[in-house]
Amino acid sequence: MKKKPGDVRREKILEILTTAVNPIKGVELATQTGVSRQIIVGDITLLKAKDIPIVATSQGYILLPEQSDQPHFVKQIACHHGPADSKEELYTLVDAGVTVMDVTVEHPVYGEINASIMVSNRVEVDDFIREVEQSGASFLSELTGGIHLHKIAANKEQSIHIAIKEMRRKGFLAEDVY
Repeated sequence: MKKKPGDVRREKILEILTTAVNPIKGVELATQTGVSRQIIVGDITLLKAKDIPIVATSQGYILLPEQSDQPHFVKQIACHHGPADSKEELYTLVDAGVTVMDVTVEHPVYGEINASIMVSNRVEVDDFIREVEQSGASFLSELTGGIHLHKIAANKEQSIHIAIKEMRRKGFLAEDVY
């Protein structure tokens, strides 16, 4: 049976994401597959619905790797600071060897709002901050007076402990404020 054009295109998107070293913007996927960015957004949604671990970050789409045999440690931390300290907060975390996976805030009307960040080094932090600034967007933490959660991940538990220690030392942990 002949495959439908959408199925072929989604296979191509997966192929591109699988071989990509860096995140791929939706516009780039659209160009490579000959469709609009809006079609790509729909394709990504359909792929996610099939439990394919694609994450949309500020740098573009990434396909999460298969779980490795190495231990992988994940922790959620509560943070508190103003928007001017966002870059320093993210630097503190990535310098400790963790990946900042996401940010979550508890909105009084909308409930929990979560967004992927996926930064692991200073270059990715700089790209993320630049994108926020250039778009004129606000940090989610601005909706909650600076209170927010980050899910952080590392291959070594020690990296998580170092990140928390440094966040505490710099006064970024919410548990130390309230």
